[in-house]
Amino acid sequence: MSAIRFDDVWKEYDSHIVLERITLDVAPRAFIALVGPSGCGKTTFLRMLLGEESPTRGTISVDGKPLRPEPDADRGVVFQRYSVFPHLTVLQNVLLGRELQRAPLTGRLFGAARRAATEEARALLAEVGLAGHEAKYPASLSGGMQQRLALAQAVMRRPKILLLDEPFGALDPGIRADIHVLMKRLWNETELTVLMVTHDLSEAFRLATRVIAFERNRDRPEERERYGATISRDLEIYPRRVADLRPLSTFRSGRDDPAAQGA
Repeated sequence: MSAIRFDDVWKEYDSHIVLERITLDVAPRAFIALVGPSGCGKTTFLRMLLGEESPTRGTISVDGKPLRPEPDADRGVVFQRYSVFPHLTVLQNVLLGRELQRAPLTGRLFGAARRAATEEARALLAEVGLAGHEAKYPASLSGGMQQRLALAQAVMRRPKILLLDEPFGALDPGIRADIHVLMKRLWNETELTVLMVTHDLSEAFRLATRVIAFERNRDRPEERERYGATISRDLEIYPRRVADLRPLSTFRSGRDDPAAQGA
């Protein structure tokens, strides 16, 4: 579990101000949805938290310590376009994170360590509805299945913070509803602190315990370079009980399988 603090954070590119005066506390185990119009700095906010970008001013801390300036195993990320490796099988994609984590020089585990990691990866794939697809390559999976794989890949590393950048926007409504249930279940059953960028307000209110809106207070063309976006709304949402969500084991693994659909 991780507590996150943004303290008067600004992000500028040369004379272009993207974000300004961002002060925010995120409690451990929160599920935060970040909403707002395109171009208001939501993805930049995530990139700073991931470590790909640095604040121009202000500080970001995790559990009271300055954020490390590069991505690490404590921060997982899932993008809108499926962030999986096309040359690896489903099982290899999930195993890779653990192998790089435990054996950074060779990128491979051996013996008992590999058997234990493989067993854990198979169990996680079963939980996300991908049992029986371990030997397939991502190209043979549907979009919904690839996004399930990306979530399993991220969770396998056991991050403290999971960052989601429009992760479900490319999915059709039926598959998206299943992924929503899966995401909520993963959050309930792990120690994750989740921050998710979305343009879908219904998705934000369905999944998150807190919705934060970014907005430019001054958005005339001549002002866009000189004034950045800031937090305009911060809404706490009563969290849905775990009992309201069906177990992961009830997922129909074939629902979005191309073969099941005659693809």
